[in-house]
Amino acid sequence: MNLIFSKAAVHDLVRLRDFIAQHSPEAAQRVAQRLRGAIQKLVDTPQIGRPVDNMLGEIRELIFGKYVVRYEVRQRYLYILRIWHGKEEH
Repeated sequence: MNLIFSKAAVHDLVRLRDFIAQHSPEAAQRVAQRLRGAIQKLVDTPQIGRPVDNMLGEIRELIFGKYVVRYEVRQRYLYILRIWHGKEEH
């Protein structure tokens, strides 16, 4: 399965890393690496995320620690749509 990040998801990763880096650059790097690792695992097991109701397509969310990764599964592609901290309004 091929992994594709939307522009919004890339922006989310940068935004989250920059916010955390204001307090601790080391923590920002650790969080970014862990998020990327969790997302990479979705390639092998895309069904582990919970389905999102009332959305077209196979949209799912993976809760990873304090973060939410929303993605869509399409045949041979896994699209990462958005990433945010659970306390953010979304």
